[in-house]
Amino acid sequence: MDRDRLASLAAALGARKGGARQGLLAADESPGTIGKRFEAAGVACTPESRRAYREILLRSEALGAQISGVILHDETIRQTAADGESFVAAIARAGAIPGVKVDRGVTPLPGFPGESATEGLDGLAARLAEYRAMGARFAKWRAVIDVGMGAPSDHCLNANAQALARYAAHCHAADLVPIVEPEVLMDGDHDLAHCYAVSKRTLNRVFAELHEARVFLEGVVLKPNMVVPGLKNPRSAQPEETARATLRLLRTCVPVAVPTIAFLSGGQGEVEASANLDAINRLGPLPWAVTFSFGRALQESAQKTWAGKAENAAQAQRVFAHRARMNALAAAGRWEAAFETRA
Repeated sequence: MDRDRLASLAAALGARKGGARQGLLAADESPGTIGKRFEAAGVACTPESRRAYREILLRSEALGAQISGVILHDETIRQTAADGESFVAAIARAGAIPGVKVDRGVTPLPGFPGESATEGLDGLAARLAEYRAMGARFAKWRAVIDVGMGAPSDHCLNANAQALARYAAHCHAADLVPIVEPEVLMDGDHDLAHCYAVSKRTLNRVFAELHEARVFLEGVVLKPNMVVPGLKNPRSAQPEETARATLRLLRTCVPVAVPTIAFLSGGQGEVEASANLDAINRLGPLPWAVTFSFGRALQESAQKTWAGKAENAAQAQRVFAHRARMNALAAAGRWEAAFETRA
């Protein structure tokens, strides 16, 4: 394990560029997940349509400018653009860093209805070595934490935190930066205070397990949820409320050794996610680089603009690049709502 190289790479994923801060594109949706989004846009979900759509994103001017790294799916890391260039090569040529999702999804926890643990540790070392040889320089593993009556249980938190720690240790052994993603879901009717309490329990458990596994924190990127009310809660939070609660969480739970915190959007709308990220960064200075690792909140408008039609590809790229610029400004605390009308 090259500690200096891993630390440098983890910091680079949230580096400042110009007056903004770079962040990550999460393009690691499974065929099933992206299929649901394609269906909503009236697009048939096939290997070719997924390849064509991802090419629009990965050939965008945002890569290397606002986008520091791209999280790919196992399918996508093996695909090529229409001209034969591999997607990994296209990302690197643009000045961004290729990465890959390595977990294998969630499975129900027996005896704990509604709760789950993430699978994928079996054979992980061999998969990481293969991805490293293919050009990946970081990996991602997502743990899913449901909020509900009696949930999350200690058993659920322990199972997921231990898996995240083992995964992170395997990544370092393979000379890859691990993105550690413990996601407290927005589903449900819980309020902001309850989200804070569950997120605090989750992060405390995760960092305890990372410590026990002797994970090198300077070579880790944390991908947490923001502290927000559940989607079914009748009271939404203003960006300033979300920012204060989220920073209280981070300052309580996250060691300053972690170089980069890249938030997931978790079901937030595109502008909502940017506004919340901006509000968080305006409360700085912060000991970490605080940026984005968004999927839907970077892609939704671009995907709808494309709608599966080749003639819409250029406009979809412009829409995606605009969204990337908005989030890069938000990650530097320089976003303004007025910018949204200046695409």
